[in-house]
Amino acid sequence: MSASRHSPCGYTATTVPIAVIAFDFDPLFHLADGLTVRWQTLALAAVIGLCLVTAGILSRRDGLRSDDLLYIAIGAVPGAVVGGRIGYALLVPDAFGAGPQSLLDPSVGGLELGLAVVGGLLTGAVVAALLGAPVSRWAHLLAVPLLVAIAAGKLTMALGGSGQGRPFDGAWATAYTGTGPWVDLAPSIPSHPAQIYEGVATLIVVVLLVVATLLGAFRGRDGSRLLLGIAGWVIGRTIVSTTWRDPSFVGTLPAGGVLAIVIAVAAVAAAIGVSVLLPRRMRAQEIASAPVWPDPETRPRF
Repeated sequence: MSASRHSPCGYTATTVPIAVIAFDFDPLFHLADGLTVRWQTLALAAVIGLCLVTAGILSRRDGLRSDDLLYIAIGAVPGAVVGGRIGYALLVPDAFGAGPQSLLDPSVGGLELGLAVVGGLLTGAVVAALLGAPVSRWAHLLAVPLLVAIAAGKLTMALGGSGQGRPFDGAWATAYTGTGPWVDLAPSIPSHPAQIYEGVATLIVVVLLVVATLLGAFRGRDGSRLLLGIAGWVIGRTIVSTTWRDPSFVGTLPAGGVLAIVIAVAAVAAAIGVSVLLPRRMRAQEIASAPVWPDPETRPRF
């Protein structure tokens, strides 16, 4: 079956098949006195809370101070906001045509996830260093919880009708019917479930990291597990970006996909750097701190 629809996103679908997977539910959780909150928001909050609790439990088992986790998490917030706004400004500069001050206006534009994660990691690492916490060991520990949070966060977008990709006539195309309100424009047009693609791809990266760890990789706990995990995530994000509704920037990639490639290259380079340079520095510190015994011939007698 097919239907002719017009999309307010700027394109017209003249013969778009009806989606095999159609969502028709109330995306709002209704509280007392007419207050409502999106199920997507509640699910995301639950995911973040569960990942933080899991990270806290793992930190105790790893001999790290679990209370440092709270400071690191809080310290990551401003970096994530600033990085996300910079990323959005790079991708959608027209949104801030009123001037640089519009970057500070939360009602204008949004956040770009890739640079938001990068910014959050940088400021979180700074806070950890100020606390005297072992940054590399924390990076190793947080790799899996962070990627699980990213994956689950993308999957929760399906509860609000956000993150849909281009119109698609495949068997797994999704559409949102009913009154909503849904986040995306033209939610009833069958489209690629891009948010689900990225969530599943990120979970695959998590599984690969866990298997590699069980096989003996990342024994040095130098943070390379987090860096390679981020690289794997953004590589999957690059592939999924070809299904986004964003206009193409280079070939079939939108600007967000190009930015993801840049982040992947930087993450791999950083992983190589810490794997090579950090052990050398640790060995140099061990040599410098080793006791220097005098020559037996010149050592004074007891």
